[in-house]
Amino acid sequence: MSPSLAETIELMGRQARAAAYRLAQLGSAQKNAILQAMASALREATPELLAANALDMAAASDSQQAAGGPPAKVLSAAMLDRLRLDESRIEAMAAGIEQVATLADPVGQVIESWQRPNGLCIEQVRVPIGSIGIIYESRPNVTADAAVLCFKAGNATILRGGSEAIHSNRAIATALQAGGAAAGLPEHAIQLIPFTERESVTVLAGMDRWLDLIIPRGGKGLIETVVAHARMPVIKHYDGICHLFIDAAADPAMAVALTVDSKTQKCGVCNALETLLVHRDIAANCLPGIAAALRAKGVELRGCAATRAVLTDIAAATEADWRTEYLELILSIKIVDSLDEAIAHINEYGSHHTDSIVTADEASAERFLRGVDSACVFHNVSTRFADGGEFGFGAEIGISTDKLHARGPMGLRELTSYQYRVRGTGQTKGHES
Repeated sequence: MSPSLAETIELMGRQARAAAYRLAQLGSAQKNAILQAMASALREATPELLAANALDMAAASDSQQAAGGPPAKVLSAAMLDRLRLDESRIEAMAAGIEQVATLADPVGQVIESWQRPNGLCIEQVRVPIGSIGIIYESRPNVTADAAVLCFKAGNATILRGGSEAIHSNRAIATALQAGGAAAGLPEHAIQLIPFTERESVTVLAGMDRWLDLIIPRGGKGLIETVVAHARMPVIKHYDGICHLFIDAAADPAMAVALTVDSKTQKCGVCNALETLLVHRDIAANCLPGIAAALRAKGVELRGCAATRAVLTDIAAATEADWRTEYLELILSIKIVDSLDEAIAHINEYGSHHTDSIVTADEASAERFLRGVDSACVFHNVSTRFADGGEFGFGAEIGISTDKLHARGPMGLRELTSYQYRVRGTGQTKGHES
């Protein structure tokens, strides 16, 4: 490992810690003005962002080996789509920043307050976490989303994006830093690691002296690497192996609509459907219609033996399929004998992200909602609604599959901690009876 890589990232950590202390002093109005300036700077930098993204897209699309260099990393069509920027996506990023400026600032909110018999007045108050490392892959818009959400909650951020988006990420970070600085953004409040070497991840994960939290967003390999090396708390945004269970009491038309939407509305995202479970009592009647609707959208189907007895022309699903986040137009289907079997399958093979039941039976729905151990559990709702914006948070930094300190869509509130503020009139412990 190059000493300059470790030394550079260590310096960034020290700078982030100092910036976090300054950020904690900013008021809501000042933070909002800085966010507005960032949005304007991003729009003004559209030509630079498009040019940088074109470099990333060309590298990701080129399967030819550069002279004397390593083979290029070739991405799937879904991943290429996540990488691509155009004017509308840049505008969406800028509009998203402006939306964050309109959100209520959680910093300083009093969670609870009370007075003790000795006259002490105690408040539990939301405060920034401090300095946060964000490690992510592919989508360059995460650079803006993560930076501005952390900033609004008063946190300094060190960003480490994927090598496939390095030019785009640098251009976005530069625009945010320049626009924010002109409006009073503390220096080093938003930093982007310039290195693409994998060692930069392990160095960042070991900086517990400077970072209070690290959030990895990406594939299982990335998250496992961060967890193995992190010396500070980690909030994981693990796989989205999401399920939809069609109960015996499901409305057939609703079952078709929710399956198709959950799988095809956008397949390359973490809340897209990957495994469909169908109650045996309804399978023969509903599966052909579901299969026809999915095939019309170009979905490849794989099924268990019972499913293939109904849909005779589909491929066999393997054990690995039940544990796979496809992020493509592929769906595995399993027929189950009962609600309990569906719950057991989800808890065994799912990633504890988002799972939904389609049923008109309220009692079955409640059993499902209580029995499935996932961050988001839905009744008669597409899995695509597992999203901070759809929950009314305005924006999210991701969807946590952990149980501590945040679970599910993470908005501004989940990017804060709290402290106790105690006010008195000179009380001393020694004078208590």
